[in-house]
Amino acid sequence: MAIRKPVSRRVQGGSLTVELVVLAPVIVMFALLALALGRFELAREQVVGAARAAAEAASVVPSAADAQSAALTSATPAVANQVHSCTHLNVMAETENFFPGGYVQVVVACQIDFSDLLVPGLPGHVEVQAVMKAPIDSFRSVQ
Repeated sequence: MAIRKPVSRRVQGGSLTVELVVLAPVIVMFALLALALGRFELAREQVVGAARAAAEAASVVPSAADAQSAALTSATPAVANQVHSCTHLNVMAETENFFPGGYVQVVVACQIDFSDLLVPGLPGHVEVQAVMKAPIDSFRSVQ
């Protein structure tokens, strides 16, 4: 009877550590990228809501001169609660068509800060802009 030698098995010690070292940065980058995209989408929704509120507020004021201040006053609370989502808010009311039956157009823009995420290839900030129009009642008087 022949004696069999045990089949040697390769020792794979440390392979899990190598896999973790290779995959951990990739997983962290995907998580940071998901956070950046979520921040972008949240800011975009806030800017659209702020533009809608600003256009509606600017369309009900009695004069074109008051439209800018009404638009700024109503747009600011919509984006003021978030720290990184919307910085450097810019609100502009265009009142060239401010007459009964016309409209007022409001442009709201802000910057989104990505500098704290440190994702390679992602810019430090991005500007998001929304444009909304609101009609002016055709049966009201305008000053």
